[in-house]
Amino acid sequence: MEKPKRSESLKTLLPEVMALLKPRRGLLLIGAVLMLINRVCGLALPFSTKYLVNDVMLKGEFKLLLPIVLTVVAATIIQGVTSFSLTQLLSKSGQRLIYEMRIKIQDHIGRLPVRFYDANKTGTLVSRIMSDVEGVRNLVGTGLVELVGGILTAIIATVLLFRTSATMTSIVLVVLLAFGAVLQRAFKTVRPIFRERGKITAEVTGRLTETLGGVRVIKGYHAEDREAGIFAKGAQRLLDNVFQSLTTISLMTLASTVLMGLVGAVIMYLGARQIAAHKMQVGDFVMYTAMLAFMVAPVVQVVNIGTQISEALAGLERTRQIMRERPEDEDPNRTVLLPLINGLVQFENVHFAYEEKKPVLHGISFDSRPGTVTALVGSSGSGKSTIIGLVSAFHTPTSGQILVDGFDLSKVQLASYRTQLGVVLQESFLFDGSIRENVGFSRPGATEEQIMEACRIARVDEFALNFPEKFDTIVGERGVKLSGGQRQRVSIARAILADPRILILDEATSSLDSESEALIQEGLSHLMQGRTTFVIAHRLSTIRRADQILVIEEGRVLERGNHQELYAKRGRYYDLYTRQHAVEANLFLAPGEGDKIEAVVT
Repeated sequence: MEKPKRSESLKTLLPEVMALLKPRRGLLLIGAVLMLINRVCGLALPFSTKYLVNDVMLKGEFKLLLPIVLTVVAATIIQGVTSFSLTQLLSKSGQRLIYEMRIKIQDHIGRLPVRFYDANKTGTLVSRIMSDVEGVRNLVGTGLVELVGGILTAIIATVLLFRTSATMTSIVLVVLLAFGAVLQRAFKTVRPIFRERGKITAEVTGRLTETLGGVRVIKGYHAEDREAGIFAKGAQRLLDNVFQSLTTISLMTLASTVLMGLVGAVIMYLGARQIAAHKMQVGDFVMYTAMLAFMVAPVVQVVNIGTQISEALAGLERTRQIMRERPEDEDPNRTVLLPLINGLVQFENVHFAYEEKKPVLHGISFDSRPGTVTALVGSSGSGKSTIIGLVSAFHTPTSGQILVDGFDLSKVQLASYRTQLGVVLQESFLFDGSIRENVGFSRPGATEEQIMEACRIARVDEFALNFPEKFDTIVGERGVKLSGGQRQRVSIARAILADPRILILDEATSSLDSESEALIQEGLSHLMQGRTTFVIAHRLSTIRRADQILVIEEGRVLERGNHQELYAKRGRYYDLYTRQHAVEANLFLAPGEGDKIEAVVT
């Protein structure tokens, strides 16, 4: 694994951390005050042992016993109240930060261009939203404040310890500083491990999401064992990473334990000699040993909290990578607010490539006028869907222009354009809600009558009314409870309800039987009136009425014209059309009748 320059990473993350802390600085200040009170009260018990031993036990001044005990009780109560307040105040603040960051990241990811989704798995993005922000709570929750509080307590304890014995305290400080240097080195080692863990977790989650989503394909090919093996390998990588971090953390814990033992042994030796030499009283030594724990404990605490903060920084770094991606609606070139359009779409010498030096479209030029239907046909991979993606503004041409009513689409604010766009894609995606909710998705303010009219045109009512819950029937995740044809009808109804100026139908009727397709085509013909419509259909019989047909091959317009013109040319369109109809007809015709197909289709 390539390791980035850690010092530079920390410097670049510092503004991110400060941005998180700044809105909560008042809360953190209150937390710091409460923590200081909490830790000072915690010092009451070890500090009182000096007077308990020297004055009460050795000198017999029992009148001091009750004040000492009451002081300890009062300090303990205050410590308990402040501990409760800190947990309520800072833990809830940390959880609210997670909530806010998840919303912010999800909103940001939702505004990123389609190419970002093409390059990232769904499960990976889910992990970024849900998992990477978890550890950030330690930056504003109890973790950071406890660390600061521990350091403050250590400073107070150190001052008191120096007043008791400068010699012993100096020796302890030298040991602690040496151990601090070791800890710093250890945290530099463990942080890349946590960074890699986040990456592995995202990959494993991504594959698991795909597996659960494609369970029918997996079962259809009896690939359960294969997928289980792939998941097991990912889980093993995650386990190896956890073991690696646990080894480092265990070594730090071991070192801190040994440190405590060594410091204790040194203090016992030096303290006994000083008492024997009458340079220290017994009560002072008891107080010193009790107070020493408050000086050394933060060092041990650093091992635990420091690990949590390292994990938080690793998650913050991954989150920062996502947030640096520019949303498509923040493109500085998109400044034109599109008015209500007529729907004239013009491609002028458009070239496009998903990857540099791998062109997909080569000099595409055509006009689609309002109220007309433009059909795109061609073999798979010829560039039809890419053209549709450009019309939908999912991508921007590498060169050339796409004009909508004379406006350069690459300079138009996307919201003002897509509200006038209706899209029915080849994959009919439905949300896990009711039929009514899925149809109404394209137009949240639509009335019940408008939704029902769209359902009637798309023939959704034909099957919806047969369900017990009718239009309130839950379709399941990705519409799994509906058939492919039913899902497409809902998608078509959704586009109809949007009342778009430009309508895109990408294999919109591919999952329908001939009878249902004919009924929906009748409804769509009404919808297409006065709108600019783009159609991709492998079933060429559905586009015979298109105003213009573009035959796309290898990213170029090979032929253009209407059905009669292209059929008469006997070129590529003729070849595609006759072959397809010959295949379809031969499924039903008796042997020897296939040669009559040309007469039928003309």
